[in-house]
Amino acid sequence: MTRLPVLLLFLPLACAENPQRMEIVLEKKVGAKMAVMDPGHVFEQSDLVRFRFKPNFDGYLYVMNRGTGGSFTLLFPRADIGTENRIQSGKEYLLPATEGGWFGIAGPAGHDVVYWLVSPAKLNDGAAPDMPVLPPPGDAAEPMTPRCNDAIFRARGDCVDPSAGPKAVGKGEALPETLGGVPAASRDLYFMQREKATVVGSPIPLAGPVVYEFRVAHK
Repeated sequence: MTRLPVLLLFLPLACAENPQRMEIVLEKKVGAKMAVMDPGHVFEQSDLVRFRFKPNFDGYLYVMNRGTGGSFTLLFPRADIGTENRIQSGKEYLLPATEGGWFGIAGPAGHDVVYWLVSPAKLNDGAAPDMPVLPPPGDAAEPMTPRCNDAIFRARGDCVDPSAGPKAVGKGEALPETLGGVPAASRDLYFMQREKATVVGSPIPLAGPVVYEFRVAHK
């Protein structure tokens, strides 16, 4: 089991005539089984989670986490989680990519920000290893206490924070300046909810690496 400050996010792109997108599902380990969770679910310490995702485009995926303390952690690709980060259209993937792998929720209460970056080509263009360059730790943002949506809580007893889940990168938000020497750009993305699955896409073609964030709320 890999224990991390918190979890991830994913990333898609699109062509005007044939939109490129990715469907992602957040799962929690419950005993010997798994349960599909709302993207804004507020997790407890030591909860075990993973992501199941399916793109309709080919490319390369990189995932990086910024913890509530301001430090960055490379989540994928990584030797103990999975190093094959090429993704193919129509194929379903799990993160962590190892058999029976899960991420453990840990760290101070708040919102971890997980950056998902997708690129049409490997970032290091054949150089080894194909890993993003981690930025230095930054100042931790003012912690945002996760809050339950009262209407959802009354209806189904699930603590869901509307400010968590997949989001476009906010204006003025500091992003890692480079990943493997390649500028990481934000794009105008659209987000659609299909029950507890999220579909993320872009209205413009992928011309280079693109990034967006997934905020994971935890107590």
